[in-house]
Amino acid sequence: MILPTYVYGHPVLKKICTPIESFDGLEVLIANMWETMYNASGVGLAAPQVGEAIKLFIVDSKPMFEEGEEHNGIKKVFINAEILEEYGPIEKFEEGCLSIPHLRGTVERPSFIKIKYLDENQKEHTEVFDGINARVIQHEYDHILGKLFVERLKPIKKRLLAKKLDAMKKGKVEADYKLKFAARRR
Repeated sequence: MILPTYVYGHPVLKKICTPIESFDGLEVLIANMWETMYNASGVGLAAPQVGEAIKLFIVDSKPMFEEGEEHNGIKKVFINAEILEEYGPIEKFEEGCLSIPHLRGTVERPSFIKIKYLDENQKEHTEVFDGINARVIQHEYDHILGKLFVERLKPIKKRLLAKKLDAMKKGKVEADYKLKFAARRR
């Protein structure tokens, strides 16, 4: 089932997520998240983006690689993830987000990460990722910490996007996928 994507300004996107203790019903949520992400042509989706403030995100970076190089991408579920280390050269890359439709910005991130997580079968992994795989994981990991990529932009870029972000908070944005906005105060 395709779920609505919560948009910039919704309080759930600013929450620090809680660890998952019960796996009951998680399989359905994960399946719905994959369907929601692919419907919106995304490469990652975190649980807060579908209204769940839990430590869960999914990544499929394969579409970001050139034809014939898709095998360099990853398709994984990350439950209760913890980045243990970020290191290596700082790389710049233009990022976007399903919760911030149509806006993009250059974000600087370390090129390597070491992360510990559970997969959808509750098996624990500790792995190192680099390049685009590390970047997508870092972006989604930020979501479970209540952070959005726009918070990592240079101050001048933040100012340039301020009006668009304010309009988004007020529900003035459209996308080719279902959106959910914060309740308006009267």
